[in-house]
Amino acid sequence: MPEHDADLREKGEVFMPKFGPDGLLTGVVVDASSREVLMVAHLDQEALDATRETGLAHFHSRSRGKLWCKGETSGNVLKVQDILVDCDQDAIVIVAEPAGPACHTGARSCFYRKLDAHGRLMESDA
Repeated sequence: MPEHDADLREKGEVFMPKFGPDGLLTGVVVDASSREVLMVAHLDQEALDATRETGLAHFHSRSRGKLWCKGETSGNVLKVQDILVDCDQDAIVIVAEPAGPACHTGARSCFYRKLDAHGRLMESDA
């Protein structure tokens, strides 16, 4: 990328998402009230466009190879309040109001476990 484009991406006001070689960028979802990390997923251009157009978080399912709206079957949608963009525009944070648990296991967050000093997973108190 020409240096001028890097300056625009890092310091400018133009949204220029930088998708990886797989056509995806990382999206971290945080609760709008608590700022708790709820989940991490990936977005392609279609998912990013759908998220911005509908106000509901959409992602690219790598396992199914298609667009999905979070909560499309469970009703546990994520209503987007803000989209934060990192410095080089290759990752975003979606600040959202969850309509229910974010994790497919029924947990409030996908990050319900932590790694202890012995390499074992245990329930997180966070």
